[in-house]
Amino acid sequence: MRALLGVLRFVVAVLNSMFFATLELIVILARGNDRVFHALARNWARTSLRICGVKVRMLGLEKVDMSRNYVYVSNHASMFDIPAILASIPDQIRILYKKELNWIPIFGWGLKYGSYIGIDRRRGADAMKSLEEAAEKIRTGASALLYAEGTRTLDGKLQPFKRGAFNLAVRAGVPVVPLTVNGSYKLLPKRSIVVQPGEVELVLDSPIEIKGTGKEAEMRLMEEVHAAIQKHYVDQ
Repeated sequence: MRALLGVLRFVVAVLNSMFFATLELIVILARGNDRVFHALARNWARTSLRICGVKVRMLGLEKVDMSRNYVYVSNHASMFDIPAILASIPDQIRILYKKELNWIPIFGWGLKYGSYIGIDRRRGADAMKSLEEAAEKIRTGASALLYAEGTRTLDGKLQPFKRGAFNLAVRAGVPVVPLTVNGSYKLLPKRSIVVQPGEVELVLDSPIEIKGTGKEAEMRLMEEVHAAIQKHYVDQ
């Protein structure tokens, strides 16, 4: 029975996501601005968490000046990471996503034509162009969310960090906020559709200013962010 309820929560959450994606497409067609798009995204996040019985505990907000733009760099454990972050951090956060998602009906169209930032993960000129476009949007627009591990953990442990997030952060040149997500893995592990209610803990650390350019700056930043996230991370 518990597993059946978990699957039911997942199905209702998917339907909720499709509903809000449709609303966002309507907003885009009506030429709504980025703030309206983000407000809808936050409402989607809150309703998704309520549907699934997920509560969020937020720590460290006092360390961040919400009048500035940041790159939030986080670990990634579950599909609940994004709604927990959007619902709980009072910032105009734009999510970076892989452009392959653009082809998903309704949901992917909302990503493509909305205010989020698509990244071409292939090698070559197209990938470099998408990185430059993303960096420019971060410099001149709102804050952005990047995942240091590149994908969700399969075992609940912190994975090695990849350079991609830090390459983009250095290109953008805005301060980086280390963000630790605890507890989300057990609610919905990768490759599962059984949702377990529970609590997600988000821990913000002090912003790290970008110093220098190139690979050396990226590696130094990666080490600092890894240390900050590792300090708060709880193996799940």
